[in-house]
Amino acid sequence: MLMAGNLALRRAAPADLNAVVAIQRAAYARNRTLLGVEPLPLLADYAEIFRDYEVWVTANGPITGVLILEPRPADLLIWSIATDPQAQQGGLGHAMLAAAETRARDLGLGTMRLYTGATLRHLIDWYGRNGYEIERTEPLSDRIIAHMVKHLDAGPSKVD
Repeated sequence: MLMAGNLALRRAAPADLNAVVAIQRAAYARNRTLLGVEPLPLLADYAEIFRDYEVWVTANGPITGVLILEPRPADLLIWSIATDPQAQQGGLGHAMLAAAETRARDLGLGTMRLYTGATLRHLIDWYGRNGYEIERTEPLSDRIIAHMVKHLDAGPSKVD
């Protein structure tokens, strides 16, 4: 279990695959319209994601949140953070960010990284309010990615 405040996350089991994919599709649907292309998390092979990454899901009741993490030698990458649209605006995203920080600390990692579409200002601003800053941008053939970083030893996390 991974805890952050009142939120309990458990490692996803193979039986959770369809629910995880459904949450990902629902959560990223809005971004498809804003980006004009398919969001990167929706291009993934989730059997590979389950094999290669840590997939965490809300532990109590139906799955309403998915947190996908990639622990690396120098940092913890938040590969995806997705909330069922019906559960958005209730603090679940903040709680999953806090859970990711807890996991990084548990692993002895002081740096968090993530990436998002550079045109998704609402997400860049939200991550910014939570202590992340743009480290660099990366142009791809069909979009620009904003790579963001947060150093955990820089002080307490800010939650809006």
